[in-house]
Amino acid sequence: MSRAVKMRFVAPDYHLLNHVTLRLKDGITQIDHVLVSRFGIFVIETKDYKGWIFAGAGDRYWTQVLYRAKFRFQNPIRQNYRHVSAIRELLDFLPADVVRPVVVFTGDAEFKTDIPDGVFTLAGFLAYVEGHAAEVMSINRVQFCVGRLETARLSVTKATDVEHVQGLRRRYGNDE
Repeated sequence: MSRAVKMRFVAPDYHLLNHVTLRLKDGITQIDHVLVSRFGIFVIETKDYKGWIFAGAGDRYWTQVLYRAKFRFQNPIRQNYRHVSAIRELLDFLPADVVRPVVVFTGDAEFKTDIPDGVFTLAGFLAYVEGHAAEVMSINRVQFCVGRLETARLSVTKATDVEHVQGLRRRYGNDE
C-alpha cells in the first residue's frame, strides 16, 4: 500500500504518514495511513483480506468467508470514524470535509455485497485520490498539517502498541 501511494503521489503536493498513533481524551487511536495533500487529507484504514466479504455500511460487523470458515471483523468504516474525528480535532483549522475517510482492501478479497461508499481496492483508491484535483490548501498549509501530525503522534514503540490493544480490549472485549 505505502509503496504504491508513494510512487504515485509525491512531494511537495503529497505527504504520506504511516502508523500514526494519537492520544485522545479516552485513550489512543492508531491510524494505518494519513495522506496529506493540497487536494485533501485522506485518512486510510487498510485491510489485507482474502476470501468473500459481506459488508453493510451501517453494520457493526462485517464477515469474511474463507472456504467454509466465517470470521467477523469490526466494520472498518466505523473503525475509521474515530480516526477521522481525531484528525479533524487536531487539524481543527481546516473545514471538516477536507478530511476524507477511506477504507482500502489490499488483498484478494471479493465483495459479495455492494461495496459501501468510501471502500476501495488499492487501484480504486489511487483513482479516487487522482479524482480530487481541486486544491483545498497550499503547500505551506500541507507542511503545517504534516508538522502538527508529526508533533502530536506517539512514538512507534511496543509500549504504544500494548496500550492501543489494551484500550481496544476495554472498549470492544477483543483486539480488533
